[in-house]
Amino acid sequence: MVDVPSPAIAVVGRHNSGKTTLIVKLIAELVARGHDVGSVKHHHHGDFDIDIPGKDSYRHREAGASETVIASPNKLARIKTLTEEIECSDIVKSMPGHDVVIVEGYRKSGLPTIEIMRKDNPSDMKTAVVFGKGARSGAPLGTDFTQEGRGDHSYAAELGEKASELEGKIPTSDTVAVVTDIPEAIEAAAIYGIPAIDPDDIAALADFVEERYLRPRITVVIQAGGESRRMGRSKATVPFAGRPLICRLVERLAPVADDFVITTNEPNNLAFLHTSYPQYNIHLVTDLCDYRGALPGLYTALQAARYPYVAVVACDMVFASAKLVVAESLAMQETGADVVVPVNKHGYEPFHALYRRMACLPVVRECLEAGDRRAQAIYDKVKVHEFPQEQVLKAEPMGGCFINANTPQELHALEEAFLEE
Repeated sequence: MVDVPSPAIAVVGRHNSGKTTLIVKLIAELVARGHDVGSVKHHHHGDFDIDIPGKDSYRHREAGASETVIASPNKLARIKTLTEEIECSDIVKSMPGHDVVIVEGYRKSGLPTIEIMRKDNPSDMKTAVVFGKGARSGAPLGTDFTQEGRGDHSYAAELGEKASELEGKIPTSDTVAVVTDIPEAIEAAAIYGIPAIDPDDIAALADFVEERYLRPRITVVIQAGGESRRMGRSKATVPFAGRPLICRLVERLAPVADDFVITTNEPNNLAFLHTSYPQYNIHLVTDLCDYRGALPGLYTALQAARYPYVAVVACDMVFASAKLVVAESLAMQETGADVVVPVNKHGYEPFHALYRRMACLPVVRECLEAGDRRAQAIYDKVKVHEFPQEQVLKAEPMGGCFINANTPQELHALEEAFLEE
């Protein structure tokens, strides 16, 4: 089982700011665009129940069950008694596989936050004035504006408000956008260099979330177009544990593939994959260049990919790891790298690496035109993030991700090791 972590963003505001209404509209817009959206609602009251008195599950809990799961063919709910509040980050970790999780509340969670302020909410108007005054004064975003110039000269006091009434309800350093129709808040957002989006412009808000916070989709490319001279036959179809080796690679990498490509010069021999794995919609693509080499193969992979992140894996890496692909994608998202490549004492592992399609494709084309055929030829021309061995082992504790089989003898040894697991 490979869990793909879900990115998350919080929508925060004061009471009656319209958080729920905004979130409902945002979720509907993102879902209409084809995205898988999860959501979390922070309930401020100490106790609540989502079960109905008299129902069987309610009776289970009334009898003393500390945790009850209600399951049907198409729904599942879990009700659990807690001894302490769960951190928002832990809740999001328990919700893998979504393109994004929209969180309502949890201002102090550390998540990037979208602040909502509406002019027909008096509390929002007061907050916007304080927010604007703090911005114009040059105070950094994240300053506790209610405490600036404490006492009779604090920003809040100048409004005739007690600081405690606004404390903890002001935009923070985690604020990445403001949804507002209040001029003071719009001005403050501009000073801080963050977007100000009209509350009625849900499409613009969805564009912002889509561009900045959605899980980048991954094309997985298995390169199976090599000559396989030392193997004496196609590596893709050589038997491994009673099945073609390519089947093992497909099954190991499928959990992280939003798009599946296999580069091959024998598409007719691999056509069986379409009937064996119809759920993956595998694309068999022949080499675009009429000459062999690592870089021409990478060019074909990037050209065929449909999504921004492209995981390129050699078909003879018997222990290729979907978990490593996930870790590489997180590193690419965090660092802004164009290539995330494992590195060890033997050097780079370019064929269990992740490539940013739009950044790498023109550079690969440029290097090919210059006559280079090495995959690493592009590394000096793009932003590379090296993924050291300790991080590889953290992602895939079993290791062995880069072991490949070049000869029948090597494949046999790997098969025996696999069968002994």
